[in-house]
Amino acid sequence: MTSTKAPYAEDAAKSRGRKVAEAESSTRTPFARDRDRIIHASAFRRLKEKTQVFVAHEGDHFRTRLTHSLEVAQIARSLATALGLDADLAETIALAHDLGHPPFGHAGEDELQVQMQAFGGFDHNVQTFRVVTKLERRYPRWEGLNLTWETLEGIIKHNGPVTDKLEKPSWSAIAEFDAEYGLRLDGWASAEAQVAALADDIAYNNHDVDDGVQAGLFQLDELRAIPLIGPHVASAVADYPSVDIGIQRLEAVRRMIGAMVADVMAETRRRAAAENVSSAEEVRELGHALVAFSRDMAEDLSALRAFLMERMYRHWKVNRTRSQARRMLAEMFQLFMAEPDVLPAEWYARTLGKPDAGRARVVCDYIAGMTDRYAIEEHRKLFHLDSLH
Repeated sequence: MTSTKAPYAEDAAKSRGRKVAEAESSTRTPFARDRDRIIHASAFRRLKEKTQVFVAHEGDHFRTRLTHSLEVAQIARSLATALGLDADLAETIALAHDLGHPPFGHAGEDELQVQMQAFGGFDHNVQTFRVVTKLERRYPRWEGLNLTWETLEGIIKHNGPVTDKLEKPSWSAIAEFDAEYGLRLDGWASAEAQVAALADDIAYNNHDVDDGVQAGLFQLDELRAIPLIGPHVASAVADYPSVDIGIQRLEAVRRMIGAMVADVMAETRRRAAAENVSSAEEVRELGHALVAFSRDMAEDLSALRAFLMERMYRHWKVNRTRSQARRMLAEMFQLFMAEPDVLPAEWYARTLGKPDAGRARVVCDYIAGMTDRYAIEEHRKLFHLDSLH
């Protein structure tokens, strides 16, 4: 590990500031303050019962959006520190990246997109941005969390430039915000934001392997033939043949995380040297990602993802839960649109005087903010008379 600051790292002391000016903290950098605001947000707490792959109540050992976000943040902070970047900024973006996910994971997102198709659409990345700029209500002077420019930029651009998405109705909120407070949506985000994006890839591919084996969707031995994870399974079993298979699984996953982190570090340093990147501004103007996997690692990762898609994400047990989840959200959305007065009072008040699209967005915000457990209970109360009390 190195403590030497990279020339292309962000400098918290030179932050572009916040949309609403406020006095700086005497004990925290602006990026550390952003991190703390996210941790204290109600949307962050609700991640504890939102699906990653398995519905949150299906087992205590499976990842939820909260534990996933914490794992991403840990990897992002370690990777940023090793690369000489601002670890607070990388960690902050990592913690925030899934705040906009609805209940039931991608099934929930897919269903909200269907229901919102005539009203502007739904995108969980945009919803995350709306959470931190509008929907969180904790301060007397502004909506949202009033995060720094660099954190907002990283949240919406961590996967790259987004100008090609601005024509989508679901991205109108980003276009409107950008018109008031430009985020340079045509360029790349900071190296710290790119670290958060790669940390997400590292975390979810590793923990989906772990959760998939634990859930019995596939066996550890079946992974031996899969690039990337296979060699680590083989070496873990060879090194520790007599330990419990669960420990072998965890050792293989630990080794895969280490290999992926090492690959990102090597590839990022190679690119920085090849392009002679000497400032944070040059990262934004590079024309491609600075923080990346090597070509070989990316190919191996694609093979692992294909395996997980076939054996985990499309498994009939997961499909059954996904189907149930989509039906529940569809029925609630349609009921709230037809009878908005059955919404909780504060949410009903937000629908008053709004056209159909405005009412739909309120309904969508309400549903998107639900945890898995709350959505199940709310659906039961709405559609089963014996659950009224």
